[in-house]
Amino acid sequence: MPSLTEKLENVRERIASAALRAARKPDDVELVAISKTYPAEMISEAAEAGQELFGESRIQEALIKISSLPSRLRWHFIGHLQSNKVRKVLPHFELIHGVDSSALARDIDRIGAETGLFPRVLLEVNVSGEGSKHGFAPDALETELEGLLAMPRLQVEGFMTMAPLTAEAEASRPYFAALRELRDRLADTTGIPLSTLSMGMSGDYEVAVEEGATLVRVGSAIFGNR
Repeated sequence: MPSLTEKLENVRERIASAALRAARKPDDVELVAISKTYPAEMISEAAEAGQELFGESRIQEALIKISSLPSRLRWHFIGHLQSNKVRKVLPHFELIHGVDSSALARDIDRIGAETGLFPRVLLEVNVSGEGSKHGFAPDALETELEGLLAMPRLQVEGFMTMAPLTAEAEASRPYFAALRELRDRLADTTGIPLSTLSMGMSGDYEVAVEEGATLVRVGSAIFGNR
């Protein structure tokens, strides 16, 4: 069975190959190793193999790991963020994936002002329209984006999405392409690059890279099944 280090290197190689297939630079895509529910010892092993960026979604669990691991590691908050957890999250995570409503954005902006921070965020877009998923509907995002960009502390860097669960990676392609096309259109409209696209997980990250992902969120392909 491959070691964690070998699995991590395999993921990196597949990201690079997917980028080259799309005539992109491999360095334009960053791997977020999704470490939620995995122990700090496994994160440390990945860090020793050169991985510095990790994703967590359970704040209490994450804070224990962050305090026990090297300070050079970087952390993204993934998953649904509840408003009552914003104050705990902001000081420890350099980027929040998945701001899924204007109400949450306002809370983050307000708490950013209260704490002297300028929170960096991605807006979650429910491209598939699935009722089980959080996020802005694409047409609602177009309506609300101007107000979100005008918030004084909130730093909107781009978008994220999750494709429907499927056994075939290729089935995710239309959703990733739709997010990229939406971003391109809104970047033209607003004059703001919105350059970060977080999309693709263990089962479909290569397709996401081919469609323009700049961040891919990979957990089980590195750390094993939970």
